[in-house]
Amino acid sequence: MLTRRALLLTGTTALAAAATAPARARSGKTFEITLTDAEWRKRLTPAQFAVLRKEDTERAGSSPLNAETRTGTYHCAGCDLPVYRSDTKFESGTGWPSFTAPIEGAIGTREDRKLVFLTRTEVHCRRCGGHLGHVFDDGPPPTGMRHCLNGVALSFKPAGA
Repeated sequence: MLTRRALLLTGTTALAAAATAPARARSGKTFEITLTDAEWRKRLTPAQFAVLRKEDTERAGSSPLNAETRTGTYHCAGCDLPVYRSDTKFESGTGWPSFTAPIEGAIGTREDRKLVFLTRTEVHCRRCGGHLGHVFDDGPPPTGMRHCLNGVALSFKPAGA
């Protein structure tokens, strides 16, 4: 017999699981590059897997890309798609690589409600769905946007390389 207590516990557990599941799994969206978790784990470092596939966040100030100033292109570390150009990078003071705009057609966005008190806009690679970071409307001109990204989700390729 199902008691009220069992029903409440089951419902609460289901809601918690749905709220913490990666948005990609909840959205049902498919991407050009779709791999199993095991295949992604072979391709990525543990830190990259946590961020790109499980929507984790790296520790602020931990990415060597924060100090990267060369001309070049930032690529998705999951599938190597070029996603941001160095001429859109700026120092935001947040501890994460920040950009004013992506390469046209390189990213997708979706609403992120993982934080109960805040709705954010999540940024992901349009080709593999890898979580890159979030976008906020407090950036500098010309766009006024701040694409605040996890450095571990990116790779940098210098111009001419």
